[in-house]
Amino acid sequence: MIYFLRRLVVHSISFTFALIIRITMKKRFQLLLLLSVIMPVLQGCGSREAKNNTAMNDPEKMPVSKENWGKVDNKDVFLYTLKNKNGIVVKITNYGGIITSIFVPDAKGKFGDIVLGYDSLKGYLAATPYFGAIVGRYANRIAKGTFKLENKVYKLAINNGNNTLHGGLKGFDKVVWDARPFSDSSGGGLVLTYRSPDGEEGYPGNLDVKVTYLLNSSDELKTTIEAASDKPTPVNLCNHTYFNLQEANTSILGHRLRINADRYTVVNDELIPTGELRTVNGSPMDFREFYDIGLRIGQVKGGYDHNYMLIRKEGELTLAAVIEDPLSGRDVTIFTTQPGVQFYSGNFLDGTITGKGGKVYKQHFGMCLETQHFPDSPNQPSFPNTILRPGEKFKEVTVYKFGIVKNGKE
Repeated sequence: MIYFLRRLVVHSISFTFALIIRITMKKRFQLLLLLSVIMPVLQGCGSREAKNNTAMNDPEKMPVSKENWGKVDNKDVFLYTLKNKNGIVVKITNYGGIITSIFVPDAKGKFGDIVLGYDSLKGYLAATPYFGAIVGRYANRIAKGTFKLENKVYKLAINNGNNTLHGGLKGFDKVVWDARPFSDSSGGGLVLTYRSPDGEEGYPGNLDVKVTYLLNSSDELKTTIEAASDKPTPVNLCNHTYFNLQEANTSILGHRLRINADRYTVVNDELIPTGELRTVNGSPMDFREFYDIGLRIGQVKGGYDHNYMLIRKEGELTLAAVIEDPLSGRDVTIFTTQPGVQFYSGNFLDGTITGKGGKVYKQHFGMCLETQHFPDSPNQPSFPNTILRPGEKFKEVTVYKFGIVKNGKE
């Protein structure tokens, strides 16, 4: 359009100058007036084009950017920033696939960071409760760090009492992933890949894992996790982000929660499933309707740290949970293809961790909704299968949609 407008203007100017020799002095004023109108149009076209070119080359307007964040195991670590057209920002590092920040607006339009974490890589290298990380090879717990597969007993690293938690001593949260940023018509994203070698933390098979984060223009963060193995092996992969919709300024006990589940996995004192899938009816475990998290938490020994069996159709993206905060007006709606969601109310946060902005993370100052398969499934035949075999593909999708509470409900 700009090109044709320029051509029109140029032809008009040429024609006008051709008339100069034919007009009288009386008409010259009209000619100058005409030129005074035409020239700003021509200049304006050029200015708009220059402005558009500047916008295309402005790093602040690009959907993905990165910065150096340090080194781990002699490998470069970067911090990637995803940004959509509405101003939402998600920061991710290729160390552990960690989501370090999510900036979203409150009901008044003020942006704030709604996830727990650290200001620098140094914090994540110290003892950390899996803030924002991809956990695996097996998320959650495996009883006594042992499972039997095809008549062979496998011994895993023990890192949680008598049990294995989130992959062992050095799970996927503590490795440097290969990273590739991308952008397309739907938004900007990051692809992370990692090969877990045969025998790592005691697990069989070479496992190739791919995680894709995508922030789209609908204010959704989509996480797709894929894996393939050359030997049968248990696989349970998920993201372990801690949310606080009040920017970790107070506890999450005033947040309201809804979970799309009518049963949960009963656990023993070590948080290992007994095998029973119990109804939530008439219990403080029932979040089929919105409840304040703090309303009944005192009735749950140790606080909430339980896997819920989602109401769903296998393989379909289904509503898992909704968190909303009446004070900030923020909410997060979670959809997933996974069969379960682990609700953890930050029971083990004890004030010994100082996070971003110098904030001290006390008990219940963060909460997790980990979309995943059930804990200890390799030892629980009645639970959904978690054994991945050669030629098969593990693929699960979780979507976090950020919004504003409307009339107390979505």
